[in-house]
This record gives sequence, C-alpha cells and structure tokens, in this order.
Amino acid sequence: MKKIRLRQTVPILSGIIILLCLIVVFTTSPEQDRAVITRPPSHTAYHINIDTLDIMFGEVEQDQNLSELLSRYTSDQMIDRIAKTTRHIFDVRKIRSGNKFARITTREVKKKMLFFIYEISDTDFVVYDFRDSLKVYRDQKLVTRKIKNARGTVITSLWNTFVNNGLDINLALKLSDVYAWTIDFYGLQSGDNFKVIYEELSIDTNQIGIGNILASIFHSGGKDFYAFYFVQRGTGCFFDEKGQSLQRTFLKAPLHFSRISSRFTHSRMHPILKISRPHYGVDYSAPRGTPVVAIGDGKIIQAGWNGGYGRYIMIRHNSVYSTGYGHLSGYGTGIRAGRYVKQGEVVGYVGSSGLSTGPHLDFRVYKNGSPVNPLTMESPPAKPVDTANLKEYLGLVKKLIPQLDSIR
Repeated sequence: MKKIRLRQTVPILSGIIILLCLIVVFTTSPEQDRAVITRPPSHTAYHINIDTLDIMFGEVEQDQNLSELLSRYTSDQMIDRIAKTTRHIFDVRKIRSGNKFARITTREVKKKMLFFIYEISDTDFVVYDFRDSLKVYRDQKLVTRKIKNARGTVITSLWNTFVNNGLDINLALKLSDVYAWTIDFYGLQSGDNFKVIYEELSIDTNQIGIGNILASIFHSGGKDFYAFYFVQRGTGCFFDEKGQSLQRTFLKAPLHFSRISSRFTHSRMHPILKISRPHYGVDYSAPRGTPVVAIGDGKIIQAGWNGGYGRYIMIRHNSVYSTGYGHLSGYGTGIRAGRYVKQGEVVGYVGSSGLSTGPHLDFRVYKNGSPVNPLTMESPPAKPVDTANLKEYLGLVKKLIPQLDSIR
C-alpha cells in the first residue's frame, strides 16, 4: 500500500518542482532589466502621448548592450539594422551602464513595444519608433529655468566660500569664467565678496545644473566689478555697467582654482639646482592632471620635450605676444606644432616633467620676445555693446543693479 502511495506522490512532487523552476526562470530573467511599469502624472513622456499605453523605466546594468535591452521585444534582424544603419544618429556602442532607458508598450497581455528610449544625458535622449517602419531621432527634455540668487564673502578661497555656504560649485566655476579676464582669483583677499543672479536648471522637480549667470557684482581689491549677460547678433556675452566687454584678448590665468607657488622674479633659488637665477614666469601648484588652457587664440609653435621644462607648449598669439606652458604630464587632444587653438581650449595637463619637485604649471608670457610678468600684464578689451543696442542694454542694467543690491 505504501509503495502505491509513493508512486502516486512522486509525479505530483516532480510537477511542483518543475513549476517552481519555471517561475524562478521567468521572474529572474535578466532581459527584464528590472524595468518597472509606472503611471506618470503627465499624459506624455519624452514628448510622446502615452495616455493609452504603458511605460517601463529602467537603468542599464553593467555590461548590458542593445541586444539584451531589446531581445524580448523585437527580432535580431531589427537590432542588427539599428546598430548598422542608425549610427549617425546615435552609436549604440556608446550605451553606458547607469544611464536610464524606457520602453513604451501596448497594454495588452502580450505587450508590443512601440518605442524604446535611451537617455544619453540628463537632457538628451534618442527615440527608436517601431510603430510602422523604424524611425530614429534625438530629442531633448523640457528644461525649466528658475531665477535664483546667491551671495558670499571670501575667507580663504572662492572654492571654500561656495562649499561653506552650501552653494553649487558649478556656479563658482561659471562665476570664475565670467571674471576670468578681469579678476585675479589667485589674489583674492579675505573680505572680498560677491552677489549673483543666475538660472537654476531642472527637469520635472530634479535640479540638473546651472544655466546662465544673468547679473553679478564682485567686490575685490576695493573695487566693484559688474557683469551683465546680454545677447546681440545671436551671441550672449558679458559686459560691465557701461557696456564694455568683460572679455579680453587673454585670460587672467591658464587653469582653475590652484595656488601660486612661485612668482615672476629676477632672482630665485632653484629648488633642484640650488643656485640663484631668474624665474621669468608664474608657477601654479595644482593636482596632477588638472586641465591647462590656452589664455588666448593662437598658433602652437612648439609642442614637445624642452629640457628642464619637460613636456612643453609654446603658443604665438600675434606678432607681439607668446605664452609658454611647462612641466606638463600630457597634451590635450590633437595638440601639435602648427595647429591653431582657441582661447580656453585645453592644451595640456598639470604634471611634474623636467626639473620639478612636484606637480605644477610653469606659465610664461613673452612680449616681443622678452618675458613679462603674467600677473601684471594688461590686456586690451574686446568689442563693447553695439551702439544700436546700447539703449536697450543700459535699460537692462538699470533694472538689474537694484536687484543685485537687494540680495541679502
């Protein structure tokens, strides 16, 4: 009797085990990408009407590619077609783990995928439309710009001021770019202060960055430096309260947020050679790999090893001025002798090549072939606000100065 019961029980147990295995397989399939169906509050997503559709959001996992993301919803032939024929719109080999994606499907039991969206960045995305024939296009999310203001007083450095006040450090970078031609940020003194009106960028309710600085005042060295953003001829630039451009022929410094470890002098004890000799440049101490930029437009006349300077670049800006960048750890993309570079373009990275005791940039300026002090060099201004636009600009200034004054 017991043997008969055992023979009856074994098939039942086997069936239960098989059923459990199938459940595990289908519920843990990697092809689901942990994407989940949600009901967004809006009837649109990625500028697509999803009122009668389902949308599943997910995140690309480690080493996941397009085939794994789409294989349950479309054919291998279609995936191959996407990879080969739409590369000019977006190269699927650039899909990165951690980036978000979405599938928009029908609400049927056997879901049919109508759209696949991959988010390239916080704002940019690519859409694969499978409804009829394949259509692929890039688009951008709607970015909201909220006007905000901030102020701060320097104690040790601009960077620390932003950190201590809980301000977005990207705003500090933008502010230093605005005043790159007019304020020496390596010479800031305790008590220097600033007020700024700027745009905060967000998508839905998520902050994604800093937009344009609209107006600012920076008090440094006993002087007030105003900056106002104004668009003319389709290009936005910064001007002072009288309409003069803040841009100059040369930047004040070739890198961000470092400290000066040695200044221009006719006699300095060399840290390695232990002899006294002139140092006709400025040493900026900064972490290895810090980007170094050209302070002005020009042609590279030397890019290579230069004795004690190590990896070195010299740029001729015009018939009068040239600049040199020494002790680099490496060069910017495509940097070579004979190439023209633009102001602000990365030409190299801070290093310690040549005769050097640690990572720093040896920066030099030559006027008519003779070295001059980069920290005291005067640079001519760029073009002011056009005469035809001056009335409109001064009206903008009159409106914004009281707003800056009111920041508390």
